[in-house]
Amino acid sequence: MIEIQNVSFSYIDWEDEIDNEHSSRVLHHVTTSIMTNEFVALLGRNGSGKSSLTRLLNGIELPSEGAVQVEAQTTRNSHNIPSIRRAVQIVFQNPENQQVGLTVGEDIAFGLSNIGYPHEQIQERIAWAIDIVGLDADVDRPVTRLSGGEQQKLALASVLALSPRYLILDEATSMLDPVARKQFVQTLHEARKKHPFALIYITHHLEEVLEADRWILFRNGHLYQEGLPEQFLSDKTLLQECGLELPYLRSLGLTLRDRGIPVSTSLDVEELRELLCRFN
Repeated sequence: MIEIQNVSFSYIDWEDEIDNEHSSRVLHHVTTSIMTNEFVALLGRNGSGKSSLTRLLNGIELPSEGAVQVEAQTTRNSHNIPSIRRAVQIVFQNPENQQVGLTVGEDIAFGLSNIGYPHEQIQERIAWAIDIVGLDADVDRPVTRLSGGEQQKLALASVLALSPRYLILDEATSMLDPVARKQFVQTLHEARKKHPFALIYITHHLEEVLEADRWILFRNGHLYQEGLPEQFLSDKTLLQECGLELPYLRSLGLTLRDRGIPVSTSLDVEELRELLCRFN
């Protein structure tokens, strides 16, 4: 379990800090928790505090106020950071920023070597990681010859090889086209079935997090609301306040219901096709 207790955070402008003792607060008194194997979506506008919070979860940054504990280990204790960072892994927006090897195998092996994984078992672990994400590439493939979707799968394989208990995806699909995004999300869910872990997912594409256990909405550095996805999917105004747009079919379904046409709130393609046939 990750516990976030009354956390505030500021990115300090050192020139202002020296001259004016001024800093810019990006998170304000956030309190929440993330349970083992839970799927949580962090949602909100750019600059609302989502990414800043995730950097506190594995000790990249420390809170200005409050505390973050990962399985009862506080991030304020520097001795805890290695085990916390092994438990809490991050896949960032641009997979190229995480590549450290020239080949697929070297890239996955790097993290394993850093944590002291038994040398004689590394090749087997690399093969396991490639298989679990469905990456169609052998270990000798240069990373420069991977497509964008393949590079993102490699980034995922590299962190899953380390057996994280919590995985943060920070806009990890934003550089992918719609088809590659869908494939990546499917890969992610299949990997969680085979090797359960908590998923902390940042995105602006709500269709990617419809199956989440919980949504946490941020606004201006505050935790604005949290709850089940269905609590928010019928509230366009609330989502717009947080800079979010409903998936097209959900939005269409609400519009049709508002006009007296009986459709489900979770309108899908089949129901839409039947509706068009009926009223055409």
